[in-house]
Amino acid sequence: MHSLRRGGAVVSSILLAVALFAWCGVPCARAQDQRQAQGVKITDSGKAVTLENGVISVTIDKTNGNFLRFGYDGTDLLDRHGYWDVVGDIPGQTDTRTHETTSVVTVTQDPAHNGGDIGEVEVLSPYRAGSGGQPLDIAVRYTLRRGDSGLYCWTIVRHKPGYPAFNIEIATFTLKLKGDLFDHLTIDAARNRQMITGYDWEHGQPLNLKEARRMTTGIHAGEVEHKYDYSAMFSQTPAYGWSSTAGKVGIWIVNPSLEYINGSPTKIELTGHIDLKDTPPADPTLLFVWHGSHYGGMPIAIQSGEDWSKITGPFLVYCNHGPTPDAMWKDALARAAVEQGEWPYSWAKAPGYASAAERGAVEGRLVVTDPQQPSASASNAWVGLALPPYQGVDLARKPITIDWQTDGKHYQYWTRADATGAFTIPNARPGKYVLYAFNNGILGDFSHADVSVTAGQTLNLGTLTWTPVRYGRQVWEIGIPDRSASEFRHGNQPWVWGLYNLYPREFPNDVNFVIGKSDWSRDWNYVQPPRQDAAGQWHGTTWKITFDMASVPPGTGTLRLALCGTRNTQIDVAVNGHPIGTTGLLPSSGAMHRDAMRSIELESDLHFNTGLLVPGTNVMTLATHSRTWPEGVEYDYLRLEVAD
Repeated sequence: MHSLRRGGAVVSSILLAVALFAWCGVPCARAQDQRQAQGVKITDSGKAVTLENGVISVTIDKTNGNFLRFGYDGTDLLDRHGYWDVVGDIPGQTDTRTHETTSVVTVTQDPAHNGGDIGEVEVLSPYRAGSGGQPLDIAVRYTLRRGDSGLYCWTIVRHKPGYPAFNIEIATFTLKLKGDLFDHLTIDAARNRQMITGYDWEHGQPLNLKEARRMTTGIHAGEVEHKYDYSAMFSQTPAYGWSSTAGKVGIWIVNPSLEYINGSPTKIELTGHIDLKDTPPADPTLLFVWHGSHYGGMPIAIQSGEDWSKITGPFLVYCNHGPTPDAMWKDALARAAVEQGEWPYSWAKAPGYASAAERGAVEGRLVVTDPQQPSASASNAWVGLALPPYQGVDLARKPITIDWQTDGKHYQYWTRADATGAFTIPNARPGKYVLYAFNNGILGDFSHADVSVTAGQTLNLGTLTWTPVRYGRQVWEIGIPDRSASEFRHGNQPWVWGLYNLYPREFPNDVNFVIGKSDWSRDWNYVQPPRQDAAGQWHGTTWKITFDMASVPPGTGTLRLALCGTRNTQIDVAVNGHPIGTTGLLPSSGAMHRDAMRSIELESDLHFNTGLLVPGTNVMTLATHSRTWPEGVEYDYLRLEVAD
């Protein structure tokens, strides 16, 4: 027998700088003061509307809310345009990107009425029955403040009663930047480099994925460029973007909150890359995927007649100058710290946007009790509020249980516990939630149901005791339960294309891990991939775990499997040649072929009679069933337990 459930994926917190970076000296400061003296202006030219404040000047297409121009200090940063995109389907129909072309443009904050301090424009595309468009009212808003070097962008998506059912699969905000200006991409400290050019991409050698090519020209000739190698976990990436080494200018996506992102603290998505085009222009591309299907993301399933809405943002498109890309990135990180401190924004006013006074908080202290692991604690654990699991659909539009890892339909609120396990979750909308927690070194996650948040109040839950699930005495373990494969072979090399290709040479006879002798950082591969035969067909592989037992007590054994990356395969497990169960068909979370060491976490517990074990040497096998090359399995952690 087996059970399959979803756990968490752990991420490390980012300690942000708190002082803004200044590099250009007194003359630049005076120029900035002069610009700050200019108020915000809104100009309507008929087909477009422009917001400007002397620093930022953006021109917006009134028919769809897309950028026609994004200027910073007099320089247009866009090669083509910037746009919002929602991709989904009415059940039973094909995917559609069709938006309504009849839009309503409203000045929602008029600088003429507030002394030029703030200006805001909304472009609303309402649904019209029978039009063939998406059954959504989609409003995009742009907000500009006096003297600011950033533009706030947000969207309000509404599905009204009477609208047909709809599944939102991917929703993005995209900027196509000037290729002759931007040449450096910064995601984090490890991915902070001068990039290939559009020419390099266009002349690259195609590989096993349309998103991957080996460069034949330019400074990265011989290297593989793969757009997924710039994916990132949003909770670790508060600011990311492009900069210009020659022009000394940068443009960054800054998210002040995780509450509107599907999967919240564990979500990985695309951030930036060179446009995947065979012909010019292959532009530098900057993305914010506020709802994504990569790395285990699931659609937002909206029922026919359901009244639903969600606000994404406001997030900030921040522009700056600096002597180096690294200096501009650090300045963007500092600005991100400021934005997080100001969330929720006092100036943001829209139906459904909850102010600080309309939100509540939850506090308490989490204590971990595990006699088999006395060192386990809630120090620095992620603690959050999310809705209970509910029924939705997967990427094949089949019924599936949606949990906090895959939920993008509702808001989530997360924080880090302190060294003692104490936590405060601020700024949650009123409602009833489940409180969840997960932490490095602990298998599974914690939940506490029926947590009611009331506006203007702080709910104190007192001390909560987390007793991790144990089915018996631990016999052995492989890995660390940290929601990633980072501790295994090649696991310390994330975001490198094609590491799975090394497997046939490094493990010609597959993995045979000997408990007490093997080293999991060397002898356990980060992924169990399929293997190709001489005829070019792909087949699953079988891994072995060899272990000794001095004696075997009568009772029940349990193999605990924590998986952090799967794709359309299953794992059949046997002990000494006797099958004990299967995980069943595992969902597609797309970690291996996108060069990630984690996606959503799945847990499967396989129970068996200990009579299958023998005193002395035992062998457990893990056999996968694969038909195509991306169908690999990434393990987070394995543990054998025996109940005497």
